[in-house]
Amino acid sequence: VQLQASGGGLVQAGGSLRLSCAASGRTFSNYVMTWFRQAPGKEREFVAAVSRRGVSTYYADSVKGRFTISRDNAKNTVYLQMNNLKPEDTAVYYCAADFTFSFSPPYVHTQLDYWGQGTQVTVSS
Repeated sequence: VQLQASGGGLVQAGGSLRLSCAASGRTFSNYVMTWFRQAPGKEREFVAAVSRRGVSTYYADSVKGRFTISRDNAKNTVYLQMNNLKPEDTAVYYCAADFTFSFSPPYVHTQLDYWGQGTQVTVSS
């Protein structure tokens, strides 16, 4: 599956952004979808995951209550709605897919099979 992330940008603290990740190439609903992020000089970290049919979600503690992951299987797209953004949310955000029947968050980046190219999110204070 090929993944294309978009929607990043520059926003002030307290603002919102919505990231999108469009998939192509294989049956999108066969994949658990996730978002990761990587800040300069830091490890790539898990942000959120959504199950194949969108019934179950899971969030890192650092974004719980502020970010919402969702998917539209008819549009082959996963979203990350980010509200109340903080400067520490600044990072390159990546969508990633796991071809699996199970939903077993949290995920580490080495578990994921397919990655998008990343989109930069910068939050100014």
